[in-house]
Amino acid sequence: MADDRIAAVSALEVLDSRGNPTVEVEVRLEDGSTGRAIVPSGASTGAHEAHEMRDGDAKRFGGKGVLDAVTNVETEVAEAVVGQLAHDQQGLDRLLVSLDGTPNKSRLGANALLGVSLAVAHASAASKGVPLYVSLGGNDAHLLPLPLFNVLNGGKHAEDSTDFQEFMLAPIGAPTFREAVRYGVEVYQALKKLLGERNLSSNTGDEGGFAPSLANNVAAVELLVEAITAAGDRPGEDVALALDPATTELYEDGRYTLKSEGRALSSAEMVDLWADWCARYPIVSIEDGLAEDDWEGWQLLTSRLGRTVQLV
Repeated sequence: MADDRIAAVSALEVLDSRGNPTVEVEVRLEDGSTGRAIVPSGASTGAHEAHEMRDGDAKRFGGKGVLDAVTNVETEVAEAVVGQLAHDQQGLDRLLVSLDGTPNKSRLGANALLGVSLAVAHASAASKGVPLYVSLGGNDAHLLPLPLFNVLNGGKHAEDSTDFQEFMLAPIGAPTFREAVRYGVEVYQALKKLLGERNLSSNTGDEGGFAPSLANNVAAVELLVEAITAAGDRPGEDVALALDPATTELYEDGRYTLKSEGRALSSAEMVDLWADWCARYPIVSIEDGLAEDDWEGWQLLTSRLGRTVQLV
């Protein structure tokens, strides 16, 4: 193996797909191989997630600049990782976590540390002359994740749409990744046609899903089931549904406020809603179905649905 020790680390402040600043890291190895990674964030983030370092300077990007994180990459982090072996990903990641020294990576910024980790992974793959999945998964790596298609957006991703944030297609019946992509695209196009036929907006939210104004939240699920059928697929067999309602954004004083429906639900009522939906529609996964600190609610949700639905 060529000398895959890290020779140099550099970083830039770049813009993500929402026009917000984020960190880009480039790593160069002694053998000349390079790797690059960009680490954008989601629109809604939990209180317990790793800390994304922002500058807080109101004169630049509304305080969202990441020059401090960039500086951390090019100084303290670079000094620590230069000379490390790129193929030792676990050793590198342990070094980064130890270097920061906080529970949530708040001293150096998770955006700085993750950018370096990912860039090193790409550089190592380039050094070996193999794709990233082989570099990380070994020569026998051959399984790809099931792609989820975020086709309807609400919540923080789209104004005047549903309370819940993401409604996704899960092409569970596809025999290959290639066919899974085809299934998803065809249902997406069928959904667009349905929206047009009903004079509903086909404008998109900031993750690319449509953001129509609907009568209520469950109408989004019903639209997707119709689109699956219209595309010639079988709901629940060829294509199922996955949800990320991001309910932490709706949670206040122990209740979940559904503004579009003019009602507020207790934790138990929220669990009843998900159980009802899962009984009526082909839902296979729910992410953030309850608020991040609603632990009693999570116990109830898990006892009701944990054996039949993936809870994230």
